[in-house]
Amino acid sequence: MNESQENLEAADELPKAKVKRSRWRFPVVWVVPAIAVIVAGYLAYGRLEQLGPKITIRFKDGNGLKTGQTPIKYRGVQIGEVTAVELSPDQQAVVVRARLQRSAASVAKEGAVFWIVRPEVGIGNITGLDTVITGPEVDVLPGTGKEQSEFVGLENAPVALEERGLKIILITPRLGSLRPGSPVYYRGVEVGTIQQCDLSPNAATVAIQVLIKQRYARLVRTGSKFWNVSGVDVSLSLFRGLEVNMESLRSLAAGGIAFATPADPTEQLVKDGMSFPLYNKAAKEWLEWAPNIPLRAVKQSPQKDIKRKPARPSARQIETTKRPEPQRIED
Repeated sequence: MNESQENLEAADELPKAKVKRSRWRFPVVWVVPAIAVIVAGYLAYGRLEQLGPKITIRFKDGNGLKTGQTPIKYRGVQIGEVTAVELSPDQQAVVVRARLQRSAASVAKEGAVFWIVRPEVGIGNITGLDTVITGPEVDVLPGTGKEQSEFVGLENAPVALEERGLKIILITPRLGSLRPGSPVYYRGVEVGTIQQCDLSPNAATVAIQVLIKQRYARLVRTGSKFWNVSGVDVSLSLFRGLEVNMESLRSLAAGGIAFATPADPTEQLVKDGMSFPLYNKAAKEWLEWAPNIPLRAVKQSPQKDIKRKPARPSARQIETTKRPEPQRIED
């Protein structure tokens, strides 16, 4: 008994272990990976917020288009990107799949026009030089109809992009050097451009679609005369010698059209779609026409009638008026 009691007392005298609750500690080594995951998630979330609708564009030729590199631009600002380029099932076209930004979702509507911008060097103009290094890009003109996801792209940029004005048709037996983009002049000033050239329905003549800028639309009347100013007009006479006439260097290279309007107040304004004959040369009387046509109405601000008091004559003026005129005495 004594031994057991001694053992118990010895056991009581032994030191007891103190239990401490350990707190969870985050290893320092995981700080950098955690920050990287948070930043990546934030960027991914921001990217998903910018994503807009998916669209499909069909082109006849997709030369130069690259997945993830070719941008879609409107007014020089990137609003989307090409995500895939593949052949159509019938292998007759190129199907371009793209993703627009959320802020540009309203662009994908019925009537939108897409075309590929490539560098072009022509006789009359040079376009798309900025794509020589960066590669081609897809430009767009927004539509105004219903929402749409499938479009058919143009081969060339539309002429007179987003320009309003008067659209008329000129009829000529032969096209000559005229082409889309050729200028239209009035008294030597460029006031319009040729949009399209095509054969008439019966293929007997050529129909030229012309756009006159809105500012100059009032210059075209029902009696206006149009003629071709492409090339150079050379005449040789005994008394005048050699005469060379041309509208401009641009019309010499790319062709052009000029027109004149008679000074007749009975001539009416022209509506869209009206057709005129296109002559080879201008008559002498046409070149002498110089009507007074306001380009746009000028709003005059109303002015208050200012009542001015009549100026009082000075004393000197009164004296001169009262002074009798000298009389001539005849012998």
